[in-house]
Amino acid sequence: MSAKAISEQTGKEFLYKYICTSAAVQNRFRYASVTSETDWDRLSQEHPWLLTERLVVKPDQLIKRRGKLGLVGINLDLQGVREWLKARLMRETTDEEFYVCIYATREGDHVLFHHEGGVEVGDVDAKAQRLMVAVDEKLSEDQVTEHLLTHVPDEKKEVLASFIVGLFNFYEDLYFTYLEINPIVVTKDGVYVLDMAAKIDATADYICKAKWGDVEFPPPFGREAYPEEAYIADLDAKSGASLKLTLLNPNGRIWTMVAGGGASVVYSDTICDLGGVDELANYGEYSGAPSEQQTYDYAKTILSLMTREKHPQGKVLIIGGSIANFTNVAATFKGIVRAIKDYQGPLKEHEVTIFVRRGGPNYQEGLRVMGEVGKTTGIPIHVFGTETHMTAIVGMALGHRPIPNQPPMDAHTANFLLNASSSAMTPATTRTASFSESRKSNDVTPAKKSKAGLPAAKATTLFGKQTKTIVWGMQTRAVQGMLDFDYVCSRDEPSVAAMVYPFTGDHKQKFYWGHKEILVPVYKNMADAMKKHTEVDVLISFASLRSAFDSTMEAMQYPQIHTIAIIAEGIPEAQTRKIIKVADEKGVTIIGPATVGGIKPGCFKIGNTGGMLDNILASKLYRPGSVAYVSRSGGMSNELNNIISRTTDGVCEGVAIGGDRYPGSTFMDHVLRYQDTPGVKMIIVLGEIGGTEEYKICQGIKEGRITKPVVCWCIGTCATMFTSEVQFGHAGACANQDSETAVAKNQALRDAGAYVPKSFDELGDVIKTVYDELVANGTIIPADEVPPPTVPMDYSWARELGLIRKPASFMTSICDERGQELIYAGMPITEVFKEEMGLGGVLGLLWFQRRLPRYACQFIEMCLMVTADHGPAVSGAHNTIVCARAGKDLISSLTSGLLTIGDRFGGALDAAAKQFSKAFDSGMLPMEFVNKMKKDGKLIMGIGHRVKSINNPDMRVQILKDFVKQHFPSTQLLDYALDVEKITTSKKPNLILNVDGFIGVAFVDLLRTCGGFTRDEADEFVEIGALNGIFVLGRSMGFIGHYLDQKRLKQGLYRHPWDDISYVLPEHMSM
Repeated sequence: MSAKAISEQTGKEFLYKYICTSAAVQNRFRYASVTSETDWDRLSQEHPWLLTERLVVKPDQLIKRRGKLGLVGINLDLQGVREWLKARLMRETTDEEFYVCIYATREGDHVLFHHEGGVEVGDVDAKAQRLMVAVDEKLSEDQVTEHLLTHVPDEKKEVLASFIVGLFNFYEDLYFTYLEINPIVVTKDGVYVLDMAAKIDATADYICKAKWGDVEFPPPFGREAYPEEAYIADLDAKSGASLKLTLLNPNGRIWTMVAGGGASVVYSDTICDLGGVDELANYGEYSGAPSEQQTYDYAKTILSLMTREKHPQGKVLIIGGSIANFTNVAATFKGIVRAIKDYQGPLKEHEVTIFVRRGGPNYQEGLRVMGEVGKTTGIPIHVFGTETHMTAIVGMALGHRPIPNQPPMDAHTANFLLNASSSAMTPATTRTASFSESRKSNDVTPAKKSKAGLPAAKATTLFGKQTKTIVWGMQTRAVQGMLDFDYVCSRDEPSVAAMVYPFTGDHKQKFYWGHKEILVPVYKNMADAMKKHTEVDVLISFASLRSAFDSTMEAMQYPQIHTIAIIAEGIPEAQTRKIIKVADEKGVTIIGPATVGGIKPGCFKIGNTGGMLDNILASKLYRPGSVAYVSRSGGMSNELNNIISRTTDGVCEGVAIGGDRYPGSTFMDHVLRYQDTPGVKMIIVLGEIGGTEEYKICQGIKEGRITKPVVCWCIGTCATMFTSEVQFGHAGACANQDSETAVAKNQALRDAGAYVPKSFDELGDVIKTVYDELVANGTIIPADEVPPPTVPMDYSWARELGLIRKPASFMTSICDERGQELIYAGMPITEVFKEEMGLGGVLGLLWFQRRLPRYACQFIEMCLMVTADHGPAVSGAHNTIVCARAGKDLISSLTSGLLTIGDRFGGALDAAAKQFSKAFDSGMLPMEFVNKMKKDGKLIMGIGHRVKSINNPDMRVQILKDFVKQHFPSTQLLDYALDVEKITTSKKPNLILNVDGFIGVAFVDLLRTCGGFTRDEADEFVEIGALNGIFVLGRSMGFIGHYLDQKRLKQGLYRHPWDDISYVLPEHMSM
């Protein structure tokens, strides 16, 4: 949602800090917050002024007319405050008080002023002076004085005019949507702001964060704030999806877990219509393609709440939703299934019955796994798909309709897409075509010319069979969906002419057109795309909420663009209103923001509208019908596609205008288009609570401007039954007055002559009745069905559905990054840190797929430490230094050093392990081993050191030896190597067991005796080079250190000195 109430404390802090006015605004604002648990003695110690000052007490939440409602106590001492809080006392206000209020509407911001403020201000809406400041215009002191201050004493006009102008600028700069001050007191000292109520546009956080800071939004008056609500709000803030939760009655027996902002309201309506309002526990929604983990977190919160208190009748959980446009239902249901499995005990204990209804991409698999978990856990779970009316499960859950034993199931996704015809042609392989060349289309709707000085007229027909569009954003899945739709509609060419993506250079993107591959050009700049594709008249913007405003304003500078769809949710309302103003001036139709788009069957669809191809075909959206609809909700528009296809000859056109308070185009805009479109025979409007747009439809029907049958239903009827305000899923779904309630609007539409059902449950029946009448009187003549061409299924989706299989290109068994959490050899990364496994433990998981004993992990870490470096003179470090001084980068320098590792430098670990193991395992005595190696003319790997000797031992070896002897269960191979060392050092003192040899033989002892490996596994790890990996990993630390050291010392190019080179050339030979 966008407009959110803030506390009076926050509002006043903003005002005193940021208002800019010549009026002397007196900041005498001191406050202390109290709750039912407040320690009053401690409070007076922390705020001693409470004992000496006269006080005002009131709830610090957005409640209009708090004084009138008896919710303000004034001129009290501290004891009086305590008594007022018990008895809700109220007293009269002071003189010299004024009232001011600023609030936003679609056209601009209204400033209300009344010369008598305070508790007894009365109905200011009726008697206040009023001034409307249009979008993008400024307010002047002269306007304020002339229109608002007519009844104010002359000596106070200048101060008040300056204050109100400053207040208006402050309201705009900090993105307020509502700001009421009652009263303002004006004295000779200046202006005092006493009582304030305010809302800010929460979507503007990314703009105003520096000024707002971290704003805490209080719950609506009359309802507690629950920690679970805060938890879900935090999840929502961190996610690109939408997650909402409001607890209405934690002890209720009816709980909901609904996908979609519009659908969530419809389910709440139906529950209340069927008498369940007192038992409805929560309102909430999850939408916007949340991940499996996000859905799991959301579901477990619901299940935790509903299994705390038992209900004598047991409880029901309604997992509902409309038909999704792009959310993978199976993926989200996996998260819910995980939560159900985790809570299966409490769910059975609390006698919970679950009812499921869902549709959308891969919904069949989602319903299958949901039904499966019911069978395996013993929890009664009733599962239904798109063949069942969306809200039918509510009647089943509440006992108003029977539960079918075996509900009919619609055909699987694959049934729609796999070509069963034996005469299907085989597509040509590796064939690529390009539709990047500009072509003039014959049916592009021309811009209507308007009279000079008047706004440009908007087109009646937005989309046709030749409509071409530019897609802003790299939304390849949505574009492919559009091209598949074009193909099944038998269009001659794809509807997507080009894409704009400012984060890459110009290039071409590959897509499929039926069986063929085609190339769609992608441009970095919109100007280039517009210049090269003059036939384009539609822009589909997938820009983020931060960039949608700028990209839309840029697009409207090109006269060829007549329609823009803005998909992004969360665009600040002030920016949306500016877009609307410019669009009206230029005659551009805006669909959105916060929309899935719209669809014209047989012609064109916007982005993900209509969902996957199986739903397109099931709802017969590949050819036009006779019914047009307009909705706010994207998910509910897809549900309308389903309902209309089952009750009529299908959809002629459908638009989801978006859930924001100020959609770019309105219900009436589209209803009038449909009225003027010959192919449309009846109109369906799915309105909702909030706003007054539906009354314009009433007026149009009464005045005869709308003559076609209109079936209309406004969702949100449950709101009037709730005891406190509930902000529904859409930003605009909130009634600010009685006329904005769904109940009032439904009655007005019914009175005007629209066909209005008794509930959403009956919407399909009313549509069918009206349609049948039109068929009976000859207005509609249903056409014969023509099967659409088949479209090959994408490989990735076919695999998702389990229709095909393919051998993997390669296998891995050590790490899995696909889930919510990284997993090392079966161990989640959080567990790795919780167990404090360290680097040695991680190496054990990734190299050996084992959780090694603590001493083994410590030994690995010690090996890495002792092999980390051995000075700059060794070949690897030398190479690294030379490369670094030649100006090479870190990776190149490190690689140069690593390439020197082999049998002569550092690579002796594996060789030593193999030689000593082979001799020991064959039963050869140490002396026999030494003699054999000498006889064969081979060096004993791991024996010998250039500097160290028996008299000057290598302390690295000594440290490791002490640890191994203390912690290893057995050291047979090490002991054997030490016996060999005694023989070799007796011949030459520097023929010691060096660090490479020691690590090699000790590691073999570790693998063989730690209990984690079989003998064959231990030998295999030696054979495949695992031990050399220890040296490579350890020495890499030293090489990197040498690289950084040379860069830090700013050493120049290295050249080897001549005097360190022996030049040996062949003697001169004369011919």
